[in-house]
Amino acid sequence: MLDRIALILVIIGALNWGSIGIFNFDVVGWIFGGQTAVVSRIIFAVVALAGLWCISLLFRQSDELESTDNM
Repeated sequence: MLDRIALILVIIGALNWGSIGIFNFDVVGWIFGGQTAVVSRIIFAVVALAGLWCISLLFRQSDELESTDNM
C-alpha cells in the first residue's frame, strides 16, 4: 500500500514539474499560496520523500514485487 501511495505522489510531482516545464505554471504553488508557502513546501517535501521511496522499487526482486501486488 505504501508503494502505491508513493507512486501516486511521484506521479503528481511529475505532472506538476511537467506543467512548470511546459506552461511555466506551478499547480501546487498556485493551489496552496505560492512556492514559498509553508503548505506548498510540505507538499514538495512529501513528494520528494515519495520519490526517494520509489527508488527502492528499482532494486527489489521481481518475486517480492509480485507477491505484494497480489495482496
